[in-house]
Amino acid sequence: MAARPSWQGHLKLSLVTCPVALYNAISPKGDVHFNMINPATGNRIRMITIDGGTEEPVERKNLVKGYEIAKGEYVIVTQEEIDSVKLESTKTIEIDSFVPASDIDHLYWDNPYYLVPDGKMAAEPFAVIREAMERAEQVALGRIVMSSRERLVAIEPRDRGLVATTLRSHEEVRAMKDYFADIPAIRPDPEMIAIASKIMAQKEAEFDPTEFKDHYEDALRELIERKQKGHKISKKDEPAESNVINLMDALKASLKGGGDKPAKKADKPAKAAPPPKKRAKR
Repeated sequence: MAARPSWQGHLKLSLVTCPVALYNAISPKGDVHFNMINPATGNRIRMITIDGGTEEPVERKNLVKGYEIAKGEYVIVTQEEIDSVKLESTKTIEIDSFVPASDIDHLYWDNPYYLVPDGKMAAEPFAVIREAMERAEQVALGRIVMSSRERLVAIEPRDRGLVATTLRSHEEVRAMKDYFADIPAIRPDPEMIAIASKIMAQKEAEFDPTEFKDHYEDALRELIERKQKGHKISKKDEPAESNVINLMDALKASLKGGGDKPAKKADKPAKAAPPPKKRAKR
């Protein structure tokens, strides 16, 4: 494995324990990042910290952390005081319970990690825990301390290993009612729903993440490459706005121009089609 583990410790199911390592399943390598540059010199800009009241520069080494309790009023906290309440990493993911995956709302799923046995001696107990979890057909819930913060993790079998996904806390997820309560309760026209369902059926496909391309990132890379070669960059025309007014007309037009269904990938090579049968004369 080329990547460095994000965390190393033990996975514990009751009295069964094995050394494990966590590897981040997400790679940020594809993102395009920019630096702020002074066009007059070509040098990178260095950010300076400024006092919000005096507008005078302040050295970062002299700064302290503060928590705002009222407008412009802060409780100053030192790094030593913060360190005094840091959670000590237990270096153990202890499985507390098992729940159906469907019980966990998608809003709570956060960052995925690959969980693997750490060392040859860990292979057997890891396999025992993994196999028992697969047979249970449920997701294991445990807790882990990462970067001095305790996180809830959902662990599930995947291939020959396990995937551990950190879960957001209840306080992190905003209440839906705060956003959905003002949506008017409308009973759509059954005919409109039927047409929309047919449009959806035309677009039915199997999920394939390899088909997803970030067109914006691709366009940025292309722009950078063209600039590097000295090409002139011209602004593209904005797409024309749709002036559809009648919802029923829009649905019918969409259904008519829906096109063919996306091709579904076959799990196995397709067999040769048998010769067509002769239709019986009537």
